[in-house]
Amino acid sequence: MILFIEQVLNGLQYGAFLFLLASGLTLVFGIMGVINLTHGTFYMIGAYCGALTVASTGSFFMGLLAAMAGAGLYGLLVESTVVRWLYNRDHLYQVLATLGLILFTNEAVTLIVGRSPIFMNIPPFLEGSVTLFPGLAYPLMRLALIVVGLAVAFGLWLLVNHTRFGMLMRAGADDRQMVDALGVNMRRLYMSVFGLGAILCGLAGVMAAPLLAVEIAMGERILITTFVVIVIGGVGSIRGAFVGAMLVGMVDSLGRAYVPQIFTALLPYSVADTLAAGLVSASIYVLMALVLLVRPYGLFPARS
Repeated sequence: MILFIEQVLNGLQYGAFLFLLASGLTLVFGIMGVINLTHGTFYMIGAYCGALTVASTGSFFMGLLAAMAGAGLYGLLVESTVVRWLYNRDHLYQVLATLGLILFTNEAVTLIVGRSPIFMNIPPFLEGSVTLFPGLAYPLMRLALIVVGLAVAFGLWLLVNHTRFGMLMRAGADDRQMVDALGVNMRRLYMSVFGLGAILCGLAGVMAAPLLAVEIAMGERILITTFVVIVIGGVGSIRGAFVGAMLVGMVDSLGRAYVPQIFTALLPYSVADTLAAGLVSASIYVLMALVLLVRPYGLFPARS
């Protein structure tokens, strides 16, 4: 029972982390219609800005601000210089342009900080563990990531559904020409949405930095999983991104804990180990396929 609860918490933590990345990506993809492969790069920029700031100032809160500001400013730069000219282009042009930006950014960061990974210490107020149940002590840093993910989900729900900015986002996604004809500056609106997605990536980067190594190309490793999340949840839907992230987190965490045990009990160890490793790696893609068989547009698509 303790193992199950611990894996559920691990799934929540991984799901919260994925939601921070997927929420911005689903807004950009669903509202602006842009396939932005540089989304993972913003996550890397945020992690580097946060880790380097914490190393120089010793303040996690300064690192938090630096990560969101650095990722947000770089996102605005990318939008204004490259992505803005691709809104009405075929998705192939968007993929090629943003893929080129990934390569450019990775090389630029390498020239500035080098290829050696950077390790960020857990801030003192988040060190240690908290006892949730007798026999179960869970790291405070991972709990903080869960809380941040839930807080961001609630904040985005309020923003999208209960503010003028959210109303304009939803209207622009449905009919850009009509909103533009009513006098709304769609260029500024799209820049704001793109910047918001980059800021959320920066937040994810600085929250994950104490748990992972900060290194070149770290964003590309998580980008495919982030796309899986928004496909499962439904493109353009914050609620879908949240549900999809939690499902992926749970399937990944529980699969890594229990699938090897089940296969070992049924098959010889040499065979079970290989099969279990393969199934665990493919589990989230199997989940995506099953969801799409039942709901071809995802669980909660913004528009069907």
